[in-house]
Amino acid sequence: MAKISNTEKKIMPILEPIIAERNLELVDLEFVKEGANWYLRIYIDKEGGVDIDDCEGVSRALEAKLDAEDPIEQAYILEVSSPGIDRPLKKAADFEKYRGEIIDIKLYKAFEGQKQFQGKLLGLENEVISIEDDNNKVIAFEQKDVASVRLAVIF
Repeated sequence: MAKISNTEKKIMPILEPIIAERNLELVDLEFVKEGANWYLRIYIDKEGGVDIDDCEGVSRALEAKLDAEDPIEQAYILEVSSPGIDRPLKKAADFEKYRGEIIDIKLYKAFEGQKQFQGKLLGLENEVISIEDDNNKVIAFEQKDVASVRLAVIF
């Protein structure tokens, strides 16, 4: 799973109090270059889901702090949004909270001939993610080999 960048490390102490005072959960933070533009993306959530007012409140408060402290050298676009129904699981608490849910796992390199797996989340222990597939087979992945873990979208 992705490592946190130096820019993301600079943003965390500025962002965390803004999130906490609004009783929100920080799901993810990323600073990425796409094409010619840099993006600072903040994904927030709360019980029952976030709305546009939550996103706007965090965006305005964070923008004011970032303008005052100016911790990012290059120009960037700030985006604050919900993680969506295919929410990423990143923190240990996410794996506990969503234990028993169906998840999608993408690997950096193939395991048993494939790079994508889906199954019921059994847990995260000692940096190993375990799932149970449709055939009741338990499969374990070392966290360092996992590119992403998301809640599965099943219709």
